[in-house]
Amino acid sequence: MSTVAFIGVGAMGSRMAMNLHAAGHELRVFNRNKEKTKPFAEKGIEVFDSPAAAVKGAEFVCSIVSDDIATREVMLGAGGIVGAASAGTIILDSSTNTPAMSREVAKAAAARGVVYLDAPVSGSLAQAQGKELVFLVGGDKAAFDKAKPLMDAMGKMVRRIGDSGAGATLKLINNMMSATLTAAVAEAVQMAEAANLDRDAALEVLGEGAAGSRILKTKLPKMFKRDFSPQFQLELMEKDLRYFLLLASDVDRPAPIASLVRSQYQAAKLAQLGKLDSCAVFLQAAGERPKS
Repeated sequence: MSTVAFIGVGAMGSRMAMNLHAAGHELRVFNRNKEKTKPFAEKGIEVFDSPAAAVKGAEFVCSIVSDDIATREVMLGAGGIVGAASAGTIILDSSTNTPAMSREVAKAAAARGVVYLDAPVSGSLAQAQGKELVFLVGGDKAAFDKAKPLMDAMGKMVRRIGDSGAGATLKLINNMMSATLTAAVAEAVQMAEAANLDRDAALEVLGEGAAGSRILKTKLPKMFKRDFSPQFQLELMEKDLRYFLLLASDVDRPAPIASLVRSQYQAAKLAQLGKLDSCAVFLQAAGERPKS
């Protein structure tokens, strides 16, 4: 078993960290909001006041924060992970960042003898809870092999995609597709309701048809029920679409569908729907407001 510093124990991170604890790894935890570390302290897991303090003496560091800005702060900022980690430490960053951010941190880490792997995950709260996440990893192969048992304790599939930034790239592609499918389901729900179709029949048939997918089977019932409790917040999906479009610009590829879908999510975020589930894009498209 390994000593693991876990940075960021929010909705996803807390579940992932608890699975590492259950697997027998020795955890050291940091979170900006101290309130979220209480369940760990109650289990006797040591809680630290800074990322730097948490990573000292750790063999591995896991991090999952909201975006490039937060990643830069916890990785490269004063009291950050890269500056405090010992040579040989392996960092697993499961945040959804731009590939450019991942490569920047990897370069800074390598200069100190530390290995940084971009290791974002596919899956939301249920998958994090049930150890069913999919890890998309970019970076050094030897470090990936050493870190794989940790990821196996948190997920059902672990794949090295390529060099630094490759995991981040595929994660943005994945989330662009998820957002686009969710927006399409939102249009389908509007049509089904306007035509007074039987909801149960529509859900069953669409779920078994050519367009059937996990997105359809999870998001369509939430839209019908007007249940927008967050599994993955809309504002985070909008951020991922924005990052995807930056990637498209970097590699000089057109992305007209992603541009349109990002506009829908952007409008929903500006309409104060950002803290709701990503499928709340339905409310913006339908001109509805969430029930209080």
